[in-house]
Amino acid sequence: MELQEIDIREIEGIRLGNAEDLEAGTGCTVVMCEKGATPGVEVRGGAPGTRETDLIRSENLVDKIHAVVLAGGSAFGLEAASGVMKYLEEKGVGIEVGKVKVPIVASAILFDLSVGNPYRRPDFEMGYRACVNAEKGIFECGSKGAGTGATVGKLFGMNRAMKSGIGCYAIKAGELKVGAVVAVNALGDVIDPETGEILAGLLDEKKRILVGTEREIVKNIKPERDIFKGNTTIGVVVTNALITKPEANRIAMMAHNGYARAIRPVHTMFDGDTVFVMGTGEVRVDITALAVLAVMAVEKAVVKAVIEADSIHGLKSYKDLKKV
Repeated sequence: MELQEIDIREIEGIRLGNAEDLEAGTGCTVVMCEKGATPGVEVRGGAPGTRETDLIRSENLVDKIHAVVLAGGSAFGLEAASGVMKYLEEKGVGIEVGKVKVPIVASAILFDLSVGNPYRRPDFEMGYRACVNAEKGIFECGSKGAGTGATVGKLFGMNRAMKSGIGCYAIKAGELKVGAVVAVNALGDVIDPETGEILAGLLDEKKRILVGTEREIVKNIKPERDIFKGNTTIGVVVTNALITKPEANRIAMMAHNGYARAIRPVHTMFDGDTVFVMGTGEVRVDITALAVLAVMAVEKAVVKAVIEADSIHGLKSYKDLKKV
């Protein structure tokens, strides 16, 4: 079947919005499904910061979530999810619990406190604003939303790192639609899977060329190395497929292969790599085929995150290297 690239906002029932503070170098991204989406999640990195991931496990009670929030700000950024909850509550969205409806909002955060002002982080107001922007259709990739302060190639700290961002990619195969939104804030480099070229990552000491994180790691295997610990790639796979919660969790597990194809190294002890899945339940499909497309969407979203990023706060971007 022929695959067709589409705008991720063409997936019915899904709305996306960004809010950011460019001066502070941070932001958040919300992926909403007000009618409720079947959730899945897989956390692979060794340093995650998340909310409601236990609830999404296959054996636990709730089988629908209403939003996923990707945010900067390290653990402080989890506050943005509360603003999303408030917005959804005002819309009458959530699970009925007695006299109130409780929106189920999952979240994952990345570390961007080394960019801009570390004392201004995604908060309640920013989470709420991201929802308002989603309602207005305000959403861009690159150095926006959760990707505002995202960086890659941080083996030797921020001085030789490069700017990354948030990337999106979506595919249509017949009636099936699959997309991914990924904020790339990795310890390692981002690779073009088709050519093997390093697109963004660890720079040499003069900040002119890319030297390869994996190569530098194996040059010195002594345990006392002081590796920069502020990393994490977080993303959401969205689809109009009809899936169960166990199937969604399996798809989230397989979708990490998209990270592995485009980020080297990935899933380190210094990353909190996480993938959520949201299924809107419109189309019955083969689950393996769906997972393959999810991997493809994640892989391409990672690449787009660095290609579309702009330089901020003195950090070089892919666009800057191409000008040289």
